[in-house]
Amino acid sequence: MNLKKSLAIIILILLIDQISKVYIKTNFVLGESVQVFSWFRILFIENEGAAWGTKLSDIFPLSESLGKLILTIFRLFAIAGIGYWLYDIIKKKSPGVLILAVSLIFAGALGNIIDSVFYGVIFNDSHNSIATLFSDEPYGKLFHGKVVDMLYFPLIDTRWPEWVPKFGGSNFRFFEPIFNIADSAISIGVAVLIIFNKRAFAKSED
Repeated sequence: MNLKKSLAIIILILLIDQISKVYIKTNFVLGESVQVFSWFRILFIENEGAAWGTKLSDIFPLSESLGKLILTIFRLFAIAGIGYWLYDIIKKKSPGVLILAVSLIFAGALGNIIDSVFYGVIFNDSHNSIATLFSDEPYGKLFHGKVVDMLYFPLIDTRWPEWVPKFGGSNFRFFEPIFNIADSAISIGVAVLIIFNKRAFAKSED
């Protein structure tokens, strides 16, 4: 896979990711949902932290604002590293499956970084009202944006049988996480690396 194909994949994922996020922000109130199928819903939430909504301020004695800033800066360094890795493997003409996987991971990471860096200064709050793009009253500041998530797949939504020890009678839901297109690209990229590990990191023969 060459540079042009890699860039095409990255641009396509970024466009789909950002268009979907802007649409959700400008058409949904925070917490609003639409049921598409019994096993799939569009549910608008905002992630202020890392994966699973984890905040640095929940782990370390930091203010939420400082924790958010540190997390965003870390993401910027991470995306720079992934970008260099992608450039290097393309230059070395590594296996196409490796370039594809890293392109997906890079695009997904960049998509979420755009939210973290810019959304706080271009959108107003989504609580109890639909947000406005390029609002005069943004909800945050640069590097303090919240990542927009909306894809929810409660494939199983039931209750544990009463006879099950400890969990009997309680709710059971699978799949619980709510994510976005960027998260999907990262997950697919990582899955490709795991499944096609030998092909991705195959050593060239003399």
